[in-house]
Amino acid sequence: MPPEHPLVILPDVLRPGLRLVFCGTAAGRRSAAEGAYYAHPGNRFWPALHAAGFTPRLYAPAEFAQLPALGIGLTDLAKRHVGNDDELPADAFDVPALLGKLQRHAPRMLAFTSKAAARAALGRAAGYGLQDERLADVPVFVLPSPSGQARGHWDLAPWQALAALALA
Repeated sequence: MPPEHPLVILPDVLRPGLRLVFCGTAAGRRSAAEGAYYAHPGNRFWPALHAAGFTPRLYAPAEFAQLPALGIGLTDLAKRHVGNDDELPADAFDVPALLGKLQRHAPRMLAFTSKAAARAALGRAAGYGLQDERLADVPVFVLPSPSGQARGHWDLAPWQALAALALA
């Protein structure tokens, strides 16, 4: 079980007016060590962003702070924990904090980067794609996890569908 961290592992990359905020569960060990979102070389987040058309080029994890210039933000549900989803304690996910961030920054859309993150925030299992409900009046989209550990569930198509909605 990973230790609880008193400080935020990765900073939020948020500001008012973003067109899209990606929300994961927690920083993985490699991301925490490098201080960058989705830093493990096997993670498909950065290639998926580029392949789906969110970024004009393939960004490196260390360039995460440049995303707001493209209208994109980043956050996690468990800001003070490190590890795989199955290693996180049930109380690691701070849904009220996420709702506060959404109210404060009012992005046009929120995309969970895994079904696990969506389930933690929505309180129910969710399929991929646009959801019927909103969080803090923000439309919610669920994506396949880009983690290398979720290779068996990987599909770029929902990322492309999100781009069609978010970039329109």
